Amino acid sequence: MHPNVDTQQRILDSARELIYSRSYADVGVADICEHAGVKKGSFYHFFPSKRDLTLAVLDAYYLEIKTNLVAQAFAKDIPPLARLNRFGQLAYMFQKQALKDTGRVLGCPFGNLASEMATQDEPIRAKVEQIFSNLQGGIRLVLREAMAAGEVQDIDVEATAQAMLAYFEGVMLLAKSNNDVEIMGQLFPAMAQIRISPR
Repeated sequence: MHPNVDTQQRILDSARELIYSRSYADVGVADICEHAGVKKGSFYHFFPSKRDLTLAVLDAYYLEIKTNLVAQAFAKDIPPLARLNRFGQLAYMFQKQALKDTGRVLGCPFGNLASEMATQDEPIRAKVEQIFSNLQGGIRLVLREAMAAGEVQDIDVEATAQAMLAYFEGVMLLAKSNNDVEIMGQLFPAMAQIRISPR
């Protein structure tokens, strides 16, 4: 790997780990540089600000979750509603591993930043909104397939997808606030049962 690419990646990885395990406000540029083993000059060579770095971290997180969680969960090898259950199960397993590694339930990286920064930083809020919209779009496609297969009837697909995402994020927050990953295991199966009727 090229030294510049390696340095940039170390900064991204360090920011991701520190912000996710602590918080945006609690992690400064100096913390990130120390963790990454780079000088501040290297940081600012790649990222004009901590905000710019955080936006890049969000993009990296979304790409990983899209590849390793969403694509796997929503693969068409099982019926549509079963995919929603698998989505919750995979998220539960991911958080269970994080608990084993860190001793804490860390919750959703997008939800964490949304709750901390949505009223403080518009570019970060907008980035998280875009990511949530993309995740909701994936759920919406699954619901349309479920309707076509006769698994569900007479629902408002858009509202149901939004309600399912809201439920998912709420369960993640509840598990984080209780530091109890089993809340996810108990509650995620109910997500596939949510139905919002057309008005």
